[in-house]
Amino acid sequence: MRPRETPTDSPNDRLLQVRRACPDITRACAVARGFADLVRHQRGYLLLEWIRQAEQDAPRPMKGFAGFLRQDLEAVTAGLTLPWSSAVVEGHVNRVKTFKRAMYGRASFGLLRARILTQL
Repeated sequence: MRPRETPTDSPNDRLLQVRRACPDITRACAVARGFADLVRHQRGYLLLEWIRQAEQDAPRPMKGFAGFLRQDLEAVTAGLTLPWSSAVVEGHVNRVKTFKRAMYGRASFGLLRARILTQL
């Protein structure tokens, strides 16, 4: 999923061998690169076209993924188009859950609360 300029020659050679051995991998790579381009460059307006292409040409697992995206098309399009992100909130939630897991069965809620509040 890295940009094409990033891989060295060795991974490119291996990928070429795999593509020759299995045409499904070649189609899956092309469809995945198209989706990665949509995400990297926030081209949500092209999502419906990508879904159509994936449903027609991609291997079965990717068709399922495309169908899943179609179910909530407006939300996915907004996520690929709008500049806002919930990444900061998700990071805080992840941190709190990590504290909670580490302290499970060892400390009280008060100590967990104090530890979280002192980390902010």
